[in-house]
Amino acid sequence: MTVLYFSDDAYRELIKAQKAEIFTFTRENNQEYSEFYLTSDDFKSCKKITETNPQQKDYYWSSGRRIIDYVTEYGDSLQGVLYLPANHKEGQVYPTIVYMYEKLSHQANSYLMPRLAGVLNISFYTSHGYAVFTPDIVFKINDPGVSSTKCILAGIEAALKTGLVDPDRLGIQGHSWGGYQTAFMITQTDIFKAACAGAPLTNMLSMYSSIYWNTGGANMAIFESSQGRFLGGYWDNLEAYTRNSPVYLARNVNTPLLMLHNDKDGAVDWNQGIEYYNTLRRLNKPVVMLEYKGENHGLRQLENKKDYTLRMKEFFDYYLKDGEVPEWWKKGVPYINLQDHLKERSALLEPPQPCEVDSMKQENSNQK
Repeated sequence: MTVLYFSDDAYRELIKAQKAEIFTFTRENNQEYSEFYLTSDDFKSCKKITETNPQQKDYYWSSGRRIIDYVTEYGDSLQGVLYLPANHKEGQVYPTIVYMYEKLSHQANSYLMPRLAGVLNISFYTSHGYAVFTPDIVFKINDPGVSSTKCILAGIEAALKTGLVDPDRLGIQGHSWGGYQTAFMITQTDIFKAACAGAPLTNMLSMYSSIYWNTGGANMAIFESSQGRFLGGYWDNLEAYTRNSPVYLARNVNTPLLMLHNDKDGAVDWNQGIEYYNTLRRLNKPVVMLEYKGENHGLRQLENKKDYTLRMKEFFDYYLKDGEVPEWWKKGVPYINLQDHLKERSALLEPPQPCEVDSMKQENSNQK
């Protein structure tokens, strides 16, 4: 094999002209949007022929990313990606949010579009002065929660050695399987000052016997031949199912938890969130659960995406940046006052007026 061209970027869309030795391809990284390039067959001269994202220069962005190598106590050699905040300065430590699923290091050179979603958006947070760390995770049979915890903690230990991560301002966020890992992590360690779990599995026993409503099938396969990685049902492995279920370890939780679980979730049954929330409340733990009525496993309605994005940022800003405590977090919202509360919040979700755009850009925002 002959290497014709190489750089530390992501390459896609290689296309050859039908009647000429001319090629086009796209190139991107976490700071540069995917653009088309033109080259001859020797790839010695590559010319950019598109400019599709010129507005990015008007906004604060990530200062780049660093690949972090680490080894778990199991002996697994893994990598994580540390995304740097806008205007990063050497020697300065930053509030850092850990975001995980399974393996995410393959996205190190991907352009991460700022967008409203039901999960943490990396570009949104780096533009607001946060670092974001995405550690790779490998799971062990019969121990998905325990093994993910060991991988994440090993990754964080390596990330701290860079001198960029503030150990006193660590947060964690995940959704679905990542939500499960978040809910479990805070039963194992107190290193996080704030955690946000979206649609988490919390009780492996009750989840095993529930329905995956989006397809109508039972959940057994999730645990025996998919992400759960258990050898058999819980009746044959009760201790393993129990020790990996956050709900049975809830008394260990000291980290403030913001949880999202919608009433029409057809992937992770709504009751998984209810079980964990009620257990934590019974134990007087700091927890708030958000429910967007009628939404499924993720958020589809724009107003709900905006609301969740804003609440999550207010939550992390309070605990990781000494921001103002959100009233909805501090006092809760009585049901009788819910509609008034939502009307008040809707004003915060309105797009900025033209006169506000310049000041907004100067305050590290990617929202337009």
